[in-house]
Amino acid sequence: MVKVSDVIEEIEAKWAPSYALEWDNVGLLVGSMEKATKHILVALDATDEVVAQAIEIGADMIISHHPMIFSPIKRITTEDFLGRRIITLIKNDITCYAAHTNFDVKAMGQLNEESLALKDTKVLQVTAAEDVLQGIGRIGQLSKPTSLLEFSKYVKQQLGVNDIRTFGNPQKEISTVAISGGSGNSMVEVALKAGADVLVTGDISHGKGLDAMAAGMAIIDAGHYGTEHIFTEYVRLTLATMFPDVTVTAAKEAAPFWKV
Repeated sequence: MVKVSDVIEEIEAKWAPSYALEWDNVGLLVGSMEKATKHILVALDATDEVVAQAIEIGADMIISHHPMIFSPIKRITTEDFLGRRIITLIKNDITCYAAHTNFDVKAMGQLNEESLALKDTKVLQVTAAEDVLQGIGRIGQLSKPTSLLEFSKYVKQQLGVNDIRTFGNPQKEISTVAISGGSGNSMVEVALKAGADVLVTGDISHGKGLDAMAAGMAIIDAGHYGTEHIFTEYVRLTLATMFPDVTVTAAKEAAPFWKV
């Protein structure tokens, strides 16, 4: 019998909570460590739709990247969406665990650099200085320089997204690439200081895009989902290898918005 605690022990051996940033809320958020688990659903976000999927397929544990609970909760009732979601999880005996910035530090950066086939990479923003520097994002080199236009097409293809937003001159030559999955406004200055020609990230504001262009750096906004959805299948494969007697399913998810 595999317990929730067994799953968490293996997860945290790979992506220790100590690597999470101080504002984060990682770990077991709903449920019991002692519960047996036979079916895990892996998702980027523990949304209502994902919880419904878990119920439908009989999953008894959800592992998400983004924590369902970020801020302290004063009450859990059916009067708000989060309370309803927590109550639904408890009623259906489904545990919920999040591996967020600890996963970003220990795995997401490497997955991102591999997705773009960057060379000679290093950590973009160091958050832990050990024998090997650990942190958020990566910066590295392309195998050969290319235009921002062509690189944007390459990013769209490699990340498997339907659309991207690019700030910068389409003919700008790109050699040095920074990539930071998720929300990237706070990484603009970091990437500039590191000497990046372009930053690939998500959730860039109008002002930050203009600031980057004025400073001579391009930005490719592939979206929060677009730069992090690789989490789901990677974690699914990892857990399926660790626990061959447990069914591990990837949630059906898509970018949370649509365009006309």
